[in-house]
Amino acid sequence: MKKGRIKVMLGNEACAEAAILAGCRFYGGYPITPATEILETLSRRLPLVDGLCMQFEDEIAALVAVVGASWGGTKAMTATSGPGFCLMQEGIGLAVAVEAPCVIVNVQRGGPCSGQSTSTAQGDLYQARYGSNGDYSLICLAPSDAQEMFDHTIKAFNLAERFRIPVIILSDEVVGHIREKVFIPETKDIKLVERKAPTCDPKDFIIFKPEENEIPLMPNFNTGYRTPVISQAKSLNGNRGNAKEADDNIRRIVRKIEDHMDEFADVQVYGDPKAETAFVTFGSVCRAARSAVDMGKEKGIALRSVEVKTVWPFPDKWVRNALAGAKRIVVAEMNLGMIQREVERVVRQPEIKIELFSKIGGIYPQPQEFLRFLEEKR
Repeated sequence: MKKGRIKVMLGNEACAEAAILAGCRFYGGYPITPATEILETLSRRLPLVDGLCMQFEDEIAALVAVVGASWGGTKAMTATSGPGFCLMQEGIGLAVAVEAPCVIVNVQRGGPCSGQSTSTAQGDLYQARYGSNGDYSLICLAPSDAQEMFDHTIKAFNLAERFRIPVIILSDEVVGHIREKVFIPETKDIKLVERKAPTCDPKDFIIFKPEENEIPLMPNFNTGYRTPVISQAKSLNGNRGNAKEADDNIRRIVRKIEDHMDEFADVQVYGDPKAETAFVTFGSVCRAARSAVDMGKEKGIALRSVEVKTVWPFPDKWVRNALAGAKRIVVAEMNLGMIQREVERVVRQPEIKIELFSKIGGIYPQPQEFLRFLEEKR
């Protein structure tokens, strides 16, 4: 890729190119529509930068290999869609438990189960946050176009290294398969976060002892640090811990993310920020909402669209601020009301009407439908 130029590419291709620029050198995956172009692109591109792209027997093996590659000292990622994301849930829990930085892309399609393999949907929202067992926290980003797919991928790698966590990019078929202009910045303009390795004598190293920022240092395999890396509740030295040690560790792996949301929470407002009618959207539906806001303006109707770019941890404060002054809130999403429940929890004002504009079945909503909804549900 020639840097510093505008390229026309698929959202999935933008993700792959951004991963390489972010320093990704291992991809473990399994082909599945509508995410396959990420695997295909990286299978061609990674060998050119001394990287490795491997297709595994299934998505379980793919993510576990990504966790191993991460502990081996490599920035690593995988990508899948809903059915494969189901299979990855135990691996996500493993990545959380051993604090392995990695990136997981879910290009959503209709469900449940095999669902609609070539159609769009947003039904994996709760799975991205609560799919694995136990208490934990992670970061989930939701791009709305190919440029954001590029930008969010670099951000995801930086957040993964910063917080030592799996970061999920919750894309969908529209974002993955839309072909549009993407600006590729110069390499020198891309700021990357690199993980911090211990420098102490290996015999003095305590594997899960956190630094001041709640995050432990991370040695690579085969560098002299003889430390256990297990999936069970553990003590600071990595061995199985007692109840108190498990309690402390679980609270820390949640706190290290949720106490630092100012660093990554992203909610944007499009249109009139003081409009009394507001849409709340995430992912590709943001695009239709923006067009509806523009069409409303032409008709003299003041509208705003609140776009949630960081969906987990849900940015309560930022959504509440973006909705200040709104008297009618329409949550638009391609599921049966997952973000709506979060907005209701955040707003908590009975006098404010919070309605759901839901479109499922694999058909993308049109801007005219938004305006028609406002008229019919008045």
